[in-house]
Amino acid sequence: MAGGTKRQQTIRRLLRATIPRAPMADAEVIFEHALAGHLRHLPPSTALWLATTSRVRHAHTDYDALLADGYEPDAARFFVVGDMEEVLADWGCSKKIDLEGEEPA
Repeated sequence: MAGGTKRQQTIRRLLRATIPRAPMADAEVIFEHALAGHLRHLPPSTALWLATTSRVRHAHTDYDALLADGYEPDAARFFVVGDMEEVLADWGCSKKIDLEGEEPA
């Protein structure tokens, strides 16, 4: 994992610093999502954070089930934020989720 573009290297470094205990399967998905074209205009740290919160929301909470039950996205996010922060803390992340400033994912 040492090569790649400068952006890839930066995102790898930020990933290790931001969520050092994330499982490899999650870290690989987050890394790939952070490099997605629709996030390319964002700074690497922002792209990584959006990819991280999206992965946690969709893979480690009941967010999608809440949407399927008819909840609006903002309401569903509100109900899963505690679970998301718990997963992030388990992964060694000290950053907190800001529901007001986060873009939909």
